[in-house]
Parts: sequence; C-alpha cells; structure tokens
Amino acid sequence: MRQRPFRIRTRGNLPSELSGFVGRGGELARLARLLDSARLVTVTGVGGVGKSRLALAAARAAAGGPPYATPVEGAGPGPQERYFDGVWLAELSCVRDPALLEFTLAEALGLTDHTTRPPRTVLAEHLAGRRLLLVVDGFEQLVEETAELLAELLRRSPGLRVLAAGRRTLAVEGEQVFPLAPLEPAGALELLVGRATAADPAFAVTEANRPLLVELCARLDGIPLALELAAGRLRALSPAQVLTRLEDRFALLTGGARGAPPRHRALRTAIGWSHELCAPGERLLWARLSVFAGQFDLDAAEYVCAGPDLPVDSVLDVIGELLAQSLLVREETPAGVRYRMLETVRLYGVGWLESQGDATRLRRRHRDWYMGLATWCELDWFSPRQQEVAALVEAELPNLRLALECCLDEPEELHLGQYLAGTLWFYWAGCGRLTEGRHWLDRTLEPVPGGGQEEYEGSRLKALWVLGYVAALQGDAVASMSALHECRDGAQRSGNRVAAAYAVHRMGCLALVSDDMARAGELLGSALALYREAGELNSNVLMCQVELAMAMAFQGELAAAATLCEEVREICEDRGERWTKAYALYVLAYAALDAGDTAGARRLLTECVTVNHAFRDLVGLVLAVELLALVTVTEGRPAEAAVLQGAAEPMWGGVGLRLFGSGYFNAPRLMCQERAGEALGPERYAVHAEEGRQLSVDALVLRARWVPGRDGSPRTGKPAAPRRGRRVDTSL
Repeated sequence: MRQRPFRIRTRGNLPSELSGFVGRGGELARLARLLDSARLVTVTGVGGVGKSRLALAAARAAAGGPPYATPVEGAGPGPQERYFDGVWLAELSCVRDPALLEFTLAEALGLTDHTTRPPRTVLAEHLAGRRLLLVVDGFEQLVEETAELLAELLRRSPGLRVLAAGRRTLAVEGEQVFPLAPLEPAGALELLVGRATAADPAFAVTEANRPLLVELCARLDGIPLALELAAGRLRALSPAQVLTRLEDRFALLTGGARGAPPRHRALRTAIGWSHELCAPGERLLWARLSVFAGQFDLDAAEYVCAGPDLPVDSVLDVIGELLAQSLLVREETPAGVRYRMLETVRLYGVGWLESQGDATRLRRRHRDWYMGLATWCELDWFSPRQQEVAALVEAELPNLRLALECCLDEPEELHLGQYLAGTLWFYWAGCGRLTEGRHWLDRTLEPVPGGGQEEYEGSRLKALWVLGYVAALQGDAVASMSALHECRDGAQRSGNRVAAAYAVHRMGCLALVSDDMARAGELLGSALALYREAGELNSNVLMCQVELAMAMAFQGELAAAATLCEEVREICEDRGERWTKAYALYVLAYAALDAGDTAGARRLLTECVTVNHAFRDLVGLVLAVELLALVTVTEGRPAEAAVLQGAAEPMWGGVGLRLFGSGYFNAPRLMCQERAGEALGPERYAVHAEEGRQLSVDALVLRARWVPGRDGSPRTGKPAAPRRGRRVDTSL
C-alpha cells in the first residue's frame, strides 16, 4: 500500500484577526475572483503595503471565515466545495536554509511523518488527492527554491491552489500576479484615524487637524505600515508636529536611495523616522531584537538584549514603548504571551545591528539562550510540565533552528550543535518530528576536516544515540545500528556510562521492533542495569522498562509485563509524566484484553489515545487505535471495529512500513481484521473501513472516548488475543 503522511489538523491553521481590515474591500473582492480562475496567485507590492494582511483576509473568506469591511462578491463555488481539505498558512519569512523549506510547508499543513522519505515526497503525496488552499507568505529570500517546489506540487496536485504574498513574483507557469497598490486617500485616512484612536481613545478628527492628517497620508503614500507607525506617534505628538518632523527628515532618511521608487522611500522614511524618534534605549532594543526569528518571550529578550547599556530591569518598559509605537506586536499563544517584530521593521533593525558591529555577539547570545532553553525543557519533559514543554518548543522552533544554524556556522562550535540536536530528542521522538530531527542530527554529525572535537566527545555520543533512536523509529535499521555501535564503542573508550546505557537501550529497541524478542529482552535488561548504575531516571529509562515489558508480553509473560508497567505507571503519575505512561497503558491494556477485561482495556486505551494525540506521537497513537479496534470487535461490535481499523490505516503511511513488518505489533490489527471481516462480510467491512478513513484525528479521538453501555450493553467474553509468543503471518 502506498505510504501516506498523516495530518493531525484538518481544516486549517489561519491566525485570528486581531484588528480591523480597513480600506481594501475592492481589492479583496478582485482577489477572490482571481483565485476562482487561477491556481497560483501572487500578491506583490512594496514592503509594508499590506500584502500579508490582504492574503490572509482572502484566505479567511475562502475558508468561510467572518465578514470583513466589505463583503466578497462574485466568488465562485463555496469554500466547503472548493477547499474541502482546508486553508493553510505557511510563514516563510524566518526560513533561511533551503533545506528547511519543505519541513516548514509540511509543518504548516500539520503533517506528521516518521518515515525516511524526503519531505518533498511527503508533501506531494499528501496533496495529490486533496482540495485545499495554501497561503505562502514571505518567500523573497528563497524565491527560486519556493518557485520550484510550488511548481512541482501544483503539477502533481490538481486540487491544490496557492495564494502567495511577496515583494516579487515567483515566475512560475500559470502564475497570476495581483499587484497591490497603496491605499487610496479615503482608505489611508480611515486607517490612520482608526489606529490613532486605538492608541489614544481621546484622539479625534477636527476641522483643524483634518487637512494635516490628509497631507500626512499623502506624504506616506498610503502605505499601511507607514501609516500605522505614524498613528503610534499621534499619541504623543500633534498631527502638525508629526508632519513637520517627517518633512524635516525626508531628504536625510532617503539620501541613500534616491533611485528607488517613491513608495520605497516613503516606507523607509516612515521606519527611519520612527527609529530616530525612539529614545536611545528603544533604538538599541529594536536592533537587538532583530536577532530573533518569529516570536519571542520576555525572558528571552531580557537575556539576549540586556547589558550595561540596557539594564535587564528596563527591558520590559522599553518593550512597552515599542508596542505603543507599533514596532512590536503582542500575541497570545499556547506557550503564553509572546512578541513579534514585523519583518520589514526587523530588517531595518538588522541593518543597524550590523552597522554597530554587534551582530555576531548577539547571535551567539541568542544561541546560548536557546541551548539553555532546550536543556531546561529536556529536564522538564520528565515532570508535570510535559505538555507545556511540547507547546513551548513548538512555538520556539524557528529560534531553535536559528540556534542550530549558528552552531553549524563555525566548525569549532560543531559540538554545540550536536548537543542541541541531541538534547531535543524528546521533541523529535515524542512530538512527531522525526524527519526534521534526523535532518539536524545528520548535519551535526557530518565529518569535519581536521577534526579537533575530541574534548567534546560527550556531545557527539549524545547525538549518536539520539540518531540511532530516531532512525530506528523511522525503520532505518542500518543507519540506526551504525550510529548506536559507534556510540557504544565511543562510550566504552571514554568511560561514559550514561551514553553506553543509551546505546544499549536503543539497540534493544531496534531488536524489539525487528521481532527478535529474546535479544530485545537481553539488551533492554542490560540497559536498565546500566541506568541504575549511572543513577539515571527519566522518561527514557521508564520507556526502556516499558519496552522490556513489551518483549515479555509478546513472549507470553503477561503477568510479569503488567507488573513492570504498573511500576512505570506509578512513577509517571508521581512525576507527572504522561508520554511514557501512555506506552505503559498500552501494555497494560494488552494484558487486560488477554485476561478478558475488555472494559478495563478500553479505559486504558482511551487514555492512551488521548495522550498520544496531544503529543502528536503517531506510533503510539496508531498502536493504541488498532488494539482498541480489537477490543471493540471482542465486545461484539464488528462494524465499529472496522471503522477504527479504517481510521488507523492512513496513519501507517506516516509511520512507514507497518511497524517495520513486526508480526507481534501487527497481530492485533490482523486478528481484528479477520474477526470483523468474518462477522460483517467483505463488502460491509470495506464500507465501514472506508468510513473510518474519512475521519479526522480529532473525530477519531472523540469516537475512541465513547464508552459502551451508555446506549447499549456490549457483549463480553474471553478474547482470542495474540499471545504466548505466537507470531502472526503478516502476509495474511
């Protein structure tokens, strides 16, 4: 069967609109009509003209979102028909490495793929049979790579439409260009007044200041970003003062760009003028904040940007001033309050930071902060904050990527990249990021001419065992074993007991998924002894105990396996650990089903499904769903079992080969398929399985939480569960 990536989210990822969309009703209607007739539309225009805002407004309208200032008229088929699979936004402004372009698009589409397939293949196969709109914003720094990728995806995906926003065109065959002009005078005035009133409710248009406001709009050429920056100044200055200061600086601020179009000069004037009006501390923080990619929080800003010339206790106040001047945006996220600098404003700050000769130092401080963040997150993963850690790393991924790139820029700092890529093991393995983790681990472990990293052997060993772990989960046994042997040999030479334990553990994990249960039990038992000797206790150690329990259960030692997993469950509940606990629940459910306790097995698997879904752990999720299907057919509900089987099927495409061809792990699926098929007949089984294939993961998780007996009593009885080490023929 063709592998398919698995999508966690289903209908889109568009951010909510935080402020009114002003003065673009006509453009919005024209853009909607153009999207009806063209598969690739690119909104172009000068920086700050509102390309992103217009594209997002059109996308929300296409998704059936809330109405805007002017309704979109004349559009074609409704959003549910044209974009059945949703509307998705991919932000590319923070992506500098072409190798990360495909990862970013896959991430934007909510794809989870554990295989070794290239992300481009994953994207193409996912999009091939779907109808959706992809919004691509901020591609200028990777225009050629973006154009090539989108052209291929459009060729291979007839139901795909792309709405791009950037300062230049993509030059792809079939592209329709939508040049976006600045606002008309009336729209510019409406925007200026609206933003000024939002900043200062006492602000009002009068007969005296109206001509000055109109002139200010004209001087700024109706560019929305320039108008918003000027509106921020109307809180402290009168319109006459703003206009005077703007005119006094026009020639100075555009002196180096006289050949540029007037609209470019007007934007630079507005940004440069805002920069000059900032207090020294505000200008300094503006420049230093430009080292962040995407969002950042207050703690990061204080660490990276503070210094003798900018005391740490002043950073919050200065951020408040930058927010008031519309130079920063405050956003509420699952990871808490965060800040973001608009890309045009950020690039202006980059220029000032470079001119000060301070860019290298600030980038290293940025890297150091995110190395520390990763270290603390690794520790907090084994705590009640596990879910918060997952959300935080998700939010910080652009900055973590930037930190990894910084580590790779200098060969003498390669060990820092190895440490950072290895420290993020919990994110790569626990949150559905195996492919990207493999990318960074491979890069940091590439041979360096001249070597010279011997004193940092510990960082390399950590990256090696994490690579072995990730490769094993991807089904790449050769790469996994190579990395783990190198790690074990290096650990023995250097006397690193912890690295040796991890290497032996992951060798046992590889034996487990390869159906060598005797070898798996031997290695996993040895690893647990090594962990105890080293005083190591964390999610990995507990997972080793769960994997040992799996090997025992598959060999028929169910009572001993259940005892091991009850111990793991107790420790996890004491520590607030949920990810490893979910795997312990899977083994306990396996044992409960074997003992005839279908109700107990269902309770355990319901929690297991919920936790794995929360962490985007595709391996754990599909295992739990398939065992739940076997529970369901044992309860006497073959139709529902077939639905669950069908729902699990698309997930396997993201995992790869059906759990590496393991007969033990696949036994529940094959047994359920056989029993449900016998009860329903081939045709009815196929109908119900197809119903399951159409379920979103959210719908599947809700369905898994349904408890039999609330609207009917299920039959119970001793199941014919896979047991006693009997290997199921996977060719059935």
